[in-house]
Amino acid sequence: MAEPQPSAESVTPPSDEQLRSDQVGSSSTPESSLVVHSHTQNSGFFSRFRYHLFAAGFAFLLSPFAFLWPGQSPVDPTNYAERTRRVLKSTPLIDGHNDLPWQLRIELHNRIYDGRVDFTKRLLGHTDIQRMRTGMVGGQFWSVYVHCDVHQQHFEDPSWIVRDTLEQIDVARRFINEHPQHLQYCDTAACARKAFKSGRISSMLGIEGGHQVGGSIASIRQMYNLGARYITLTHNCDNAFGTSASTVAAGGPDGGLFKLGYEAIKEMNRLGMIVDLSHVSHQTMRDVLSVARAPVIFSHSGAYSVTPHLRNVPDDVLRTVKRNGGIVMAVFVNRFLKMKDPDQATVHDVADHIFHIAEVCGWECVGVGSDFSGTPYVPIGLEDVSKFPDLVQVLMERGATDEQIRLFAGENILRVWSNIEQRAREIQTTGEKPVEEEYEGRDWHKGLKDSPWMLRGSRQKAIEAGAADKPYMFNVDSEGKHNPTVKDV
Repeated sequence: MAEPQPSAESVTPPSDEQLRSDQVGSSSTPESSLVVHSHTQNSGFFSRFRYHLFAAGFAFLLSPFAFLWPGQSPVDPTNYAERTRRVLKSTPLIDGHNDLPWQLRIELHNRIYDGRVDFTKRLLGHTDIQRMRTGMVGGQFWSVYVHCDVHQQHFEDPSWIVRDTLEQIDVARRFINEHPQHLQYCDTAACARKAFKSGRISSMLGIEGGHQVGGSIASIRQMYNLGARYITLTHNCDNAFGTSASTVAAGGPDGGLFKLGYEAIKEMNRLGMIVDLSHVSHQTMRDVLSVARAPVIFSHSGAYSVTPHLRNVPDDVLRTVKRNGGIVMAVFVNRFLKMKDPDQATVHDVADHIFHIAEVCGWECVGVGSDFSGTPYVPIGLEDVSKFPDLVQVLMERGATDEQIRLFAGENILRVWSNIEQRAREIQTTGEKPVEEEYEGRDWHKGLKDSPWMLRGSRQKAIEAGAADKPYMFNVDSEGKHNPTVKDV
């Protein structure tokens, strides 16, 4: 055991006379004596670890461009693969648009239990769970899309679109529930964060077109209750709410947002249903942003100044989205990226759109919206859902910081979604009632002349409108028996 050393504070420095006496004594006698030299001995943190700190500092100076990650070793900033891995391990990459449920419909007729397809194995096409894991996907908005009905020339023409949309919601929910070890259905932003922390891919539903609710604001409420969390206001057809980009591309007028569309936006904001402006005309974009009480999204669109396709977002709209607090999620569709030579579109063209959106709107309002499993044509280098990390690496190579990548990957859409939810709670707190407006040209049921009317004048109005004389009589004859020959039904 070492003897304790006297501290500087406990030893009095010797006087000059004592030092001279010690020198004489030491030369004339062999007696040993204790000479304490005055020096400062600091037993604090710095003294104990100064060599370690000096070594760490020296090592850092030898690597002036190294990035330090909490709890992890430094990473070379040019090691884009490792930087990407670290970012996407801690921040969910959330894709705004994938059409796999449509493939379930047209290929499997929504039958997913017969063993024909194992989504945990690699499939053809763009999407399966195996490649989603490889692509480090942290969240996915699944599109519950059905086509515009070409036979529906008028908004009131009979159509099976609403039925088909309900079936798409059903199959998407069943698909998600069938893979609980990988996927988790979410209807809030908080749930999406929780799913990511638990190692599962948050799975949300978006309806790709206002035609899918039959021109009915009441249907919007029911779709929300069934779990859909965004509605694209139009697809490639006008509907009772507004004008589509496809109408303008075909030479039609840009009528912008229609009268019922203003009411639809009002109700979606009240509900917390996300308003998606991909597919709408440019004037519809502007009209919606002029009245929106909550942030909006573009689930899969590009930058019009980079590629002047009408599906892309003009700069003036990007600036308005910035003020609105919304997000534009960059699309991977070739013809939206490179109109003249779509087959030559690459991952770098996607990066061009992303950087332009970030330049005009800010890194706080850009995200990713692939359109995988919907578009047949995707860029070189972004062939399927496994390639998301390659896009992130390209963005890093071109100067995007890790914090900017975090915003782009998922923090932006989660913040926007949370703000939409908060705005809905604020509106509902005021006591605002659900919107009851309907399409002006709607044809209502007329009832019977002798229905138990509640109000005076209702019977006369029904008669004038052509109400039936009596209810369905089930072919009962004068003998009180069912008789198919009786035509008075």
